[in-house]
Amino acid sequence: MQVEKYQIDQHNSGLQSKHEQRLSFIRSEVANAEEIISKLVKFQIAIPSWALGTGGTRFGRFSGGGEPRNLEEKIEDIGLLHRLNRSSGAISLHIPWDIPKDASAIKALAAQHELKFDAMNSNTFQDQPGQALSYKFGSMQHVDKAVRKQAVEHNIEVIKHGIELGSESLTVWLADGSCFPGQLNFRKAFQNTLESLQEVYAALPDNWKMFVEYKAFEPNFYSTTVGDWGQSYLYASKLGPKAYTLVDLGHHLPNANIEQIVSLLLMEGKLGGFHFNDSKYGDDDLTTGSIKPYQLFLIFNELVEGMDARGMDHATGLGWMIDASHNVKDPLEDLLQSVEAIMLAYTQALMVDRKALAEAQQQNDVVRAQEILQQAFRTDARALVAEARLRAGGALNPVQLFREIKVREKLISERGAKTVATGL
Repeated sequence: MQVEKYQIDQHNSGLQSKHEQRLSFIRSEVANAEEIISKLVKFQIAIPSWALGTGGTRFGRFSGGGEPRNLEEKIEDIGLLHRLNRSSGAISLHIPWDIPKDASAIKALAAQHELKFDAMNSNTFQDQPGQALSYKFGSMQHVDKAVRKQAVEHNIEVIKHGIELGSESLTVWLADGSCFPGQLNFRKAFQNTLESLQEVYAALPDNWKMFVEYKAFEPNFYSTTVGDWGQSYLYASKLGPKAYTLVDLGHHLPNANIEQIVSLLLMEGKLGGFHFNDSKYGDDDLTTGSIKPYQLFLIFNELVEGMDARGMDHATGLGWMIDASHNVKDPLEDLLQSVEAIMLAYTQALMVDRKALAEAQQQNDVVRAQEILQQAFRTDARALVAEARLRAGGALNPVQLFREIKVREKLISERGAKTVATGL
């Protein structure tokens, strides 16, 4: 289905008066409101192709109906999200879950929905039907060179798909590791992985980037071969200037200081991008900002400061993507909520008085520094985010409009109540 312009206009008309009141107030409080709005209009967050259906857990999967049955319908769903919020203008594909049968047609369909192709994602954490060798004991770290070769060839195949679609980056997440002491020689596992990544790196086009994603644990629970930002940074540094670390917010041990990690990686020029989500315990893949909104703000505070220090464009300097799983929510509503939370945290970070904060830090004025940050975080900046959507042609309240025009009901009517999207 499509969201029509008249539906957005009618929705906005009913909310316009209250929105103008809120916007007037925030403008009186925030001196750089117009500058913030212009940056928000440009800021886009990629939607992963595997997040458009209800997510799987270890215990079951509960389809909500109307899920996309193929890549074409996934693109249509992301186009629908982008029509509502004007901030979801890219799609990130996972191969082999979403191999394009006709790359030209898929690229044209995406263009119709004003979507670009973000990072391509490889998959060596599952055995696929007809696969010659198993990844049960790892892929790029495997003791058998034939298994490593298979993993390398898969990643090169993913790059080729990406070239056809106009993507310019590859994300590599490896589940490789061990579950028990003695199972693995750590040094050899690292060396095998590095050699495999070097072969993939050599296949990158000149304008491409490689993102090396890390994760503390799961599915392996004793060791992970790319287990933290230090290991990812080590791989990226050894690989070369086109390799970067990718930070998934849920891939850390509890209470990790992610904002400090972000700051240091930016300083070294090795931060490539983000997978946004939220968590209470581990890699929970919950809605971004639903559990730790202050942490999300603090991360963006470091991003804004660090990117400005390096003269980076906020919209294009890093890869921005959601990576979450939704088993009890409508996945499209959940994605709208996540994008809203990301945009809000970014807005609040743009509101921080950088000059005053630098002075407080220089003077060791701890109380003032905290007050400056919390002043920005506690300011209700939703009207600025809504105004950016409005100017870009989106809905003032995307979730509300999604429900008003009964998007899910119409998708179920078109696709059926038992459809299941590809992915986890």
